[in-house]
Amino acid sequence: MAESQRRWRASCPNCGAPVEFASAASASAVCGFCRSTLLRDGDTLSRIGQSAEIFDDYSPLQLGATGRWMGAGFAVVGRVQRGSELGNWNEWHLLFDADGTPRVAWLSEDNGQFVLSFEAPLDEAPPPAPQVGQPLTLAGQHWQVAAVIQATVRAAEGELPRVPQDGGVVELRNERDEVGALEHRQDLSFVWSVGRPVQLAELALQGLRTTAEGDSIAEARFKGRAIGCPSCGAPLEPQLAQTKSMVCAQCNAVVDLPEGDAKALGFTAQSPGQPPLIPLGRSGSLPDASGKPQTWQVVGYQERCDIPEDAEDEQSFWREYLLFNRLAGFAFLVDTQEGWSLVQTLTGAPIPSRKGATWKGRAYDQRWTYQAKTTHVLGEFYWPVRLDDRVQVTDFASADGQFLLSREQQGPEVTWSAGRTLPAATVQKAFGLATAPAATFTRDAAAFNAGGAKLLVYLFFGLFVLLLLGALLRACASDDCQQYKTSFGENSNEYRQCRANTRGSGVYIPSGGSYGGYSSGGGSHK
Repeated sequence: MAESQRRWRASCPNCGAPVEFASAASASAVCGFCRSTLLRDGDTLSRIGQSAEIFDDYSPLQLGATGRWMGAGFAVVGRVQRGSELGNWNEWHLLFDADGTPRVAWLSEDNGQFVLSFEAPLDEAPPPAPQVGQPLTLAGQHWQVAAVIQATVRAAEGELPRVPQDGGVVELRNERDEVGALEHRQDLSFVWSVGRPVQLAELALQGLRTTAEGDSIAEARFKGRAIGCPSCGAPLEPQLAQTKSMVCAQCNAVVDLPEGDAKALGFTAQSPGQPPLIPLGRSGSLPDASGKPQTWQVVGYQERCDIPEDAEDEQSFWREYLLFNRLAGFAFLVDTQEGWSLVQTLTGAPIPSRKGATWKGRAYDQRWTYQAKTTHVLGEFYWPVRLDDRVQVTDFASADGQFLLSREQQGPEVTWSAGRTLPAATVQKAFGLATAPAATFTRDAAAFNAGGAKLLVYLFFGLFVLLLLGALLRACASDDCQQYKTSFGENSNEYRQCRANTRGSGVYIPSGGSYGGYSSGGGSHK
């Protein structure tokens, strides 16, 4: 046994390999040779169990990487891989050692983003039974309960502040863009931490993983991962390190990607469907949530619709393009009957109000609440995609209709997202779609401007135009649904729905109620 500076080193009691602790505050480690879970008690190491093998998920981080945050340096010294019904995620243990005082921090995955959290004392009893979506006061702050889950430890490696255990996790969010996590452990203790979203570029990381070709795995693309499609056998070659589901280009099967190099087993068959207006892989420049222009690449595409409460109600359909930027993360470009918008998942949670919600000082009025489901997908996704996934959605808009909020609840998790409308010409120019049919890009978001009399004017004017167009089309012996055929395609949901409604009644008038799901549609926890 030897001690050098603040590091402490001992031999694994199971295999004799060296085990090193960078911090005196760390109480546990996993032997890198035999995978034994070790407990440190003073100068003694004891073996208390066996950790499973870490599954290779192509994270850009690795043990030994270093970085800086708010002027303080840190090192990546450990990792816990957890899982639940919402998917699997990493929690990287960061050791900050400013002024000789170690601080326990975690860098965790959160809906395609990263959250940096610091552990803190909690001088009060945790709430007995928090409910998802409800307000909660804890540690002197007001929160919204975003998730209540049972998390399982899949594997661990390196140096940890305590032995990892299965247990319940209550995730909290607030209007300051903070994330609170309350972990209930099997030994009846609990751990409280508070964090904020960060981008990897802000952390000045050094020592990230690289591919065999020497490229940083933090880049959008990486090489070497190829999996056979379990439906047709064609090779699946995901282009993003975060991809957890993708669609086979050969047979259109939706495939859950395995952990590491395991064989993919699960898939869901689907028909080819209508090609997306913006091709997968296409890049374009659009502003992010802060208004800063970013180059986004289309990596995924999904079609969704609402689920009418009454059989006589019309359905609304929309499309979501999953966009990726290495520094800004993920965003959604949403195409609805009313127009286009760009939205991103929030780390925090808006404040509920009498008429709707408030976020970043801006008031939003509640518009519609409905159930939505996913009907068709293409490309890659950072969460496990499921056809026919159903979520409860509530949409909000600012008074001028330019800013949007959406709340989605699926099972034990609530996800908020925010964004703003985009002129159709901006989308067309950004992605170089000059050859697309003009009618496709005339769906500007004028209907979002839902302030009092303006909304009525738009509705009556729109109704008049639709009736007039219907009459003209019938008079010319043409298709009553030509406008949907031109804008969305002959095989689109809008056109098929229109045809079904005009067989006995003439003109189809869309419900126009839904914005379309402005959130991740099932993004994995953490």
